[in-house]
Parts: sequence; C-alpha cells; structure tokens
Amino acid sequence: MTASTTKDEELIRMYLATRKNQYFETLYQRYSNKVYRRCFSLTKCSAKAEDYMHDIFIRVHSNLGNFKERSTFSTWLYSISYNYCMDQIRQSQRLSMVMIDEEMEHYIADEVEYDHREEQIQTLNMAIQTVSSDEAMLLKLKYEEDLDIKEIAEKFNLKDSAVKMRLKRTRDKIRNHYTYRLNG
Repeated sequence: MTASTTKDEELIRMYLATRKNQYFETLYQRYSNKVYRRCFSLTKCSAKAEDYMHDIFIRVHSNLGNFKERSTFSTWLYSISYNYCMDQIRQSQRLSMVMIDEEMEHYIADEVEYDHREEQIQTLNMAIQTVSSDEAMLLKLKYEEDLDIKEIAEKFNLKDSAVKMRLKRTRDKIRNHYTYRLNG
C-alpha cells in the first residue's frame, strides 16, 4: 500500500509514529487545493487565501496529535479552515488598515500621541493584572495561543458556553478597570 492510496487517518497514525514528512505531505497534496478554495470563497482574495491556506496547514501540522478521529480528517481540516478564515476576517474588520500617502505623512502621530498611546498600554496592563490567574489563562489561550472555544473547554473540562461566559466576564472586568483608570 502506497502513501497515495492510504486513508487519511492511517497516514496521520504513521506520521505520528515515525515523524516522516512524506505522510503529512500526502495529506497536504490531497487537501491543499480544497483548503485554498474554501479560503478563497470566504476572503475573495487569492493572496489572502494562499496565506491562510499555508497558515492552516502549519497549524494542522503542529496539532496533528490532537486529532481524535471523532470525525474524518477532512471534516476536522474543514472545521479548522473555516474557523481560521472567519477569525482572520473578524480580526481584519476590527483592525481596519489605512494607506498613508506622502502628503499625509505630516499627520502621523507626534511625540504627544506616542506618550498617550504608551499610557493607554500601561493602563491596560494594570487592568489585566486585576483579574485572577485562571481568568488571565483563559484570555491567554484564546488570544495569544489562538485556541478555539472547544479546545479551551476540553483543557479545563468545561462546557463551551461556560468558557464563552468566563471570557466575556473577564473582558468586561478588564474593560471596566481600564475605563475607570483611564478616566479616573
């Protein structure tokens, strides 16, 4: 039996047992076009779709040990692809970019604005320090390590809704402390 005719789940088991990249490369060859098309259908941009596809496969490669075979590999990969793209789209909508041309350069933030931004960052750091270590860990897993709600729920043996509520309450606490310190 060759790698090209082997089932996905068997390829994953062989890769995890041997760490030979040929097994993962077979999965990549099987699914890279499908993942690209999924990303393109969501972003409508070929450059973003290609970047996202590569990011997704890097993420899949590093998390293959977390594949539990509760679903097919293709379903798992589709879920990761969709969630990753939607997260990137949501993040780009929150952080809209503006191109600055040469005539607008003189409007770029001066030293006073820089000091104000630095003060905001310090205030935010102090607000973050007011939450418990468990709350801080939830935020870290979600926003720094980019775990999804299900992964966090499994890690803490909680329901998805409990993780969502704890994240919301923690964000609210930080927002309240931040606003109080900034305005107070």
